Amino acid sequence: MLLKNKIAIITGAAGGIGSVIAQTFIKEGCNVVLADRIKPDLDKISKIVKKYNPKLLSAVVDVTNAKEVKRVVDLAQKKFSKIDILVNAAGIQGPIGSFIENDIKKWMKTIDVNLFGTILFIKSVLPIMIKQGYGKIINFSGGGAFNPRPNFSAYATSKAAVVRLTETLAEETKRYNIQINAISPGAVNTKMLEQVLKSGAEAAGAEFYEKSKKQKKEGGDSPQLAADLILFLSSEKSYNLSGKIISAKWDNWRDWNKEEISKIMSSDIYTLRRII
Repeated sequence: MLLKNKIAIITGAAGGIGSVIAQTFIKEGCNVVLADRIKPDLDKISKIVKKYNPKLLSAVVDVTNAKEVKRVVDLAQKKFSKIDILVNAAGIQGPIGSFIENDIKKWMKTIDVNLFGTILFIKSVLPIMIKQGYGKIINFSGGGAFNPRPNFSAYATSKAAVVRLTETLAEETKRYNIQINAISPGAVNTKMLEQVLKSGAEAAGAEFYEKSKKQKKEGGDSPQLAADLILFLSSEKSYNLSGKIISAKWDNWRDWNKEEISKIMSSDIYTLRRII
C-alpha cells in the first residue's frame, strides 16, 4: 500500500474527482479527512468509504472561512496526531460569459474559493508539516492556467494563480522536506461541465460549447486519471518532485523514477516560466 498509515485532508471530497481521490487513498491504506461544503453529498461519499476504513473523519466546511478551515485541521490533528497530505480539490467555475458582463461579486467569489480556499488550508497545515519535517500538498489547477480561456476569466485567473502559488511555496518549504505540486485533472465530466452546457453557446463561446457537448456525449476523461496522479504525488514514489504543474492526461508521470525526477527538478519544465 502506497499510503499506509498516512493522514490526508481532501477538500472538495464529495465532488466528481474528490470522491474518487478519497476512495483511491483509502484503498492504499490512508486515513482520510473528507471536507466539503455540501453536507448531503459529503454524507453520501462518507458512507461509501467507511466500508473500507471506519476511522475517517468528515467535516462540512466553507474553504473561504478561516475559522472553519482551522477547525477542520485541528480536528484532523487531534484525531490522528499528524497531517501528511493535503489535497486542495475544492473549486468552482464562477461566472461564464464575457468579462465585461460578469457579475463582479461572483467573479471575486471564484477567486475566494479557488485561490484563497487553497491558501487558507495550506496556511493551516504548513506549521504542522514543518514541525514534523514532512508533507505533501497537491493543488488543483488546469483550465486557463496554460492558455487564455475567454468567457471563463475568473476561473482561468484563479487557476493560474494557484500554479504560481504552488511554485513559490515549494521553494519556501523545500528545506522542511515538504513537496507542493499542482495538477491539471483533464476534461472530466463533473458539475462544471453541466454548468457550461446550461450556460449556452453565446456565454461559453460557440467553439468551447461544441467541445463541451462532445465531451458530454463521449464521457470525458476518467477522474481516476487525476486520482492516480495525486496518489503518485502523495507517495514516496514522487521523491522530491516539487513546484511543478502536471497534467494527469498528457504528461508521462507514470514513467518517472528517481533519476528522471532529478532531471525534471534541475530544469524549468512543468512550470509557468518562459524558456528562451
